[in-house]
Amino acid sequence: MSTVETNQKSRKGLYKERFVQLAKLGILVFHAGDLVNLWQIQNPNTLHTTLKRYAQEGLIVRIQRGLYSLLPVEKIDPKLLGIKILHRYAYVSTETVLAQAGIIFQSIPQITLISSVSQKFTMGKNQYACRKLADKFLFNDAGIILKNGIQVATLERAVADLLYFNSRYYFDAKNLINWNKVRAIQKQIGYPQT
Repeated sequence: MSTVETNQKSRKGLYKERFVQLAKLGILVFHAGDLVNLWQIQNPNTLHTTLKRYAQEGLIVRIQRGLYSLLPVEKIDPKLLGIKILHRYAYVSTETVLAQAGIIFQSIPQITLISSVSQKFTMGKNQYACRKLADKFLFNDAGIILKNGIQVATLERAVADLLYFNSRYYFDAKNLINWNKVRAIQKQIGYPQT
């Protein structure tokens, strides 16, 4: 066996091992920096060259600078994608959760996120609106659940969040809201009572 064939075999084995590590952790979308410890690549140039080669070979998909996926963008859960693009703690809440629960009747074109920044952005066919929330409220996990690997507000937390941002918000199906739970979450988080 030639040296070239040996190098190709060892490189394919390394590819497989690296992607097995990602699969074991359930990571579909990742930032370049997430791989430094996982793949033991300390040199930034080596890491970026490796990722560039993997993308060129079709092993990974480059979503944007520093953000990669094992799947094409259109096959990624749009909520997960939005949170990964923000690259900071965030959860899905307000209009997105309330529209899905039937509390708001109008169509909501963007996915609404809560994080430490206020930002609007688009990725593919998806639009995102991110509301900024003070850290003392943001990191309080009352009414936040993990759903398919994504932090999502419960109905009551979404109502409490929305009332924090707009105390006069009109809910189309307010009779479907458990107002006692909303007030309990407001109190637990430290939001003003409405």
